[in-house]
Amino acid sequence: MKALVLTATIICFAVVTGVARADGGPIFNDFGGLQGIQAPSGYRYVMIDGEKSVFLLRIAPDQHVAAYRPLPGRFTIPAVAMDRTTSGLSADGKTLILVQPRFRYGRHHTRFLILSLPGMHVRHAVTLPGDFTFDAMTPDASVLYFIQYLRRNDPTRYEVRAFDTEGLKLVPGAIVDRSEPDEEMRGFPVSRVTSADGRYAYTLYDGGGNTPFVHVLDTIGGQAHCVDLDELGGNNAIDLFRLRREPDGDVAVVLRGSPFLVVEKTSFRVVDPASAPPPAHDDQGIPWMPIGVGAAVLVALAGLSFLALRRRRPATA
Repeated sequence: MKALVLTATIICFAVVTGVARADGGPIFNDFGGLQGIQAPSGYRYVMIDGEKSVFLLRIAPDQHVAAYRPLPGRFTIPAVAMDRTTSGLSADGKTLILVQPRFRYGRHHTRFLILSLPGMHVRHAVTLPGDFTFDAMTPDASVLYFIQYLRRNDPTRYEVRAFDTEGLKLVPGAIVDRSEPDEEMRGFPVSRVTSADGRYAYTLYDGGGNTPFVHVLDTIGGQAHCVDLDELGGNNAIDLFRLRREPDGDVAVVLRGSPFLVVEKTSFRVVDPASAPPPAHDDQGIPWMPIGVGAAVLVALAGLSFLALRRRRPATA
């Protein structure tokens, strides 16, 4: 029991300290394996370290480990924003992307896996030349999107790249806002939501000291829209804002549970929340951190049970 409590405490500490500030800017890593990601079926996929291997677990809604599979190396489910939102699961629930954990910026190669679900079989192992972080994907996982870091010592300078999963290669050129093709993206990802159909990925960026903006990525159309949030310009508390998908499909920029701005789903105009329909429920009334810690503890308990019962048969397709 003492070991169980100690492990849960360490895990809680790791989740809470996943985002910190040093040298005036946020430190963001893409370790989302413990928090995991939930499939439409209700099963949750998480990562846990064993004695000699890293395991991908499929956890049932009642928190028992339904299946597991050892991985060929150290990988994680990617976190894509400072609020610890995870990504990498296709909207159709058939594909999961795992990435090589990030320990530093400026790495020369980036590895990731493409897995088939629910069997958790490795379909492809891919190595990209350069420093990349997973960002988003089409609903059917035919195209993946990565953030490519352009400067070795500046993680706020990057561009969005598309990856063709059929040809297993990067698509030439960067994904840019065609209305501002020369505008350079900059800043850290604060919060992320995805449209209900998985087509649009909305990411709130702090602007790297300039105007914060919402980056809207049309994963099917391969286009981007940068929505400047002039109302938040120079806001030192930008990391307190969150994105929330509203019932009508619009995206609200939320502060302490209340809409501050609303980005319309079709025009991408920024409107006052008073002119937008009220949400059906307030899913931002509770801070994200306790939720993340609670989920991590549940996963930790399931993971410890798994480690105690490792003689069980591995997953099959």
